[in-house]
Amino acid sequence: MSTQTTPRILVIGTGDTKADELKFMKACIETSGGSAVMMDVSVLGNPPYSPDHDKHAVARAVDVTIEEIVASGDENTAMTLMAGGAVQLVRQLHRNGEIDAFIAIGGSMGTDLALDVALSLPLGVPKFVVSTIAYSHLIPPERVAPDLMMILWAGGLYGLNSICKLVLSQACGAVVGAARIVLESRASVPATGPTIGMTSLGSSCLRYMKTLKPALERRGYDVAVFHTTGMGGRAFESIAGQDHFCAVFDFSLQEITNHLAGSVVSSGSDRLENAGARGIPQIAAPGAVDMVDLPTWQDLPAKFSERPFHAHNRLIASITVDAEDRRQVARTIAAKLGASKGRSAFILPSGGIQEWDMQGEPLYEPEALAAFVDEMRKAISPGVEFHEIDAHINSDDFVAKALEIFDRWVEEGIIPRGVPAKGVAA
Repeated sequence: MSTQTTPRILVIGTGDTKADELKFMKACIETSGGSAVMMDVSVLGNPPYSPDHDKHAVARAVDVTIEEIVASGDENTAMTLMAGGAVQLVRQLHRNGEIDAFIAIGGSMGTDLALDVALSLPLGVPKFVVSTIAYSHLIPPERVAPDLMMILWAGGLYGLNSICKLVLSQACGAVVGAARIVLESRASVPATGPTIGMTSLGSSCLRYMKTLKPALERRGYDVAVFHTTGMGGRAFESIAGQDHFCAVFDFSLQEITNHLAGSVVSSGSDRLENAGARGIPQIAAPGAVDMVDLPTWQDLPAKFSERPFHAHNRLIASITVDAEDRRQVARTIAAKLGASKGRSAFILPSGGIQEWDMQGEPLYEPEALAAFVDEMRKAISPGVEFHEIDAHINSDDFVAKALEIFDRWVEEGIIPRGVPAKGVAA
């Protein structure tokens, strides 16, 4: 753990084409009270300054020379090799306690490399990418680190200008401030109990966390609830893959339906896979898997034009999928849970799986729900605990069943026991 009071910010970019911008960033970081550590990821040219880590060091990190990278065939192959070298070198710098945060600038090439670097660093290390494609759908969700910060590099081609300086100075101030706060807070943040990851789709659609979270906190656990609107599920999967959770309550799997339907509201193809791959105990349920989320501000795809529709707000709307699509979702969930390396349980609330599928609500389709329930019963793996309850997912019965499984697993030693705060009964 670093004892630095001056945050050391790794600055990554192609110094042969962006020297003015990178030198400006170095000055901004130092003016803000940080120390800039420069890494050059150029391929063809050389920067007009001496970086702390040059392109030859980046190439050596993946056991090649820069000449071999130049001769590798095309720009995509070359930058992919440089990205691999940058990842290895950055990991080493972090392990050695030589950097506290990183910031990178780039167009699509530099952003591609920077996203790999961000994913290589653990949660809590500030990561900032200044990109000409920030927030673009060109960036798939699985490439985004859970605590990544981005800003659009407006006016960010071919040298400095007044607009570009405003963006770069904001970004540098932000990463220095984030790194300083992290350094100052490490010793002062009180220890918490083991962390449980939980998913939900807001609190109007799914609301079990309102009861579950305080119940788990009384048992001595830290509970993080993720909003499964694409990037929330991506963050949940990424953090699970870093072993931050002692257990997960993955009760909102609607992003699986989104991904199968081709919606942009996706968390990637590996949704419901990372906790199982790491052997983390998981209790799952099919919250909101009867719906596809789509942007409200776009015209509905023709295939959904006749389906029941609910506009949540001006950003996101939900449309139900039909019985056959729900059967496919059931088979997908079952296959993912069946591949788990750890203990898994699945709760099937046959009375309904989200707030708007109850009688009188706009997404009520009992026949399609029955098809999902039927397929789920048939598809679930024998290695997964299966608990069907005649209740709605938003009911007290559902919460009680989840806690029953959890408490039993704690008693069996599958989940580490929490440490309730003094004076708090579990």
